Amino acid sequence: MKIPYANAAVVQEDKITNYLLAEWHSRGSDKAEFFQRFGFRADQWQVLADALRKHGTQHEVTGTRDSPFGTRYIVEGALETPHGTRPLVRSVWIVETGTSFPRLVSAYPLAERT
Repeated sequence: MKIPYANAAVVQEDKITNYLLAEWHSRGSDKAEFFQRFGFRADQWQVLADALRKHGTQHEVTGTRDSPFGTRYIVEGALETPHGTRPLVRSVWIVETGTSFPRLVSAYPLAERT
């Protein structure tokens, strides 16, 4: 199964610049180091946003979780990067109650499978 309405997915600038690529963020600094290693940069945040949108549409949902706020979707697979490599990444999306589009919650590296 794919994320519902994945073609309308929203990735907010703030989520990229102040979390996923923020070296100073208490929970985002390791993520920033990871994504920067593959060529993503905060001053070109749209590149990571586009890659994550594509990640969310290309790969199958590996898990879901319902909450009072909506349904979370977990997607795992290779992420296209500016350096041309394809590290394994988990992206987490939510379709909030009362909406019909997914919004990025988080993304982080997965251990390479052997």
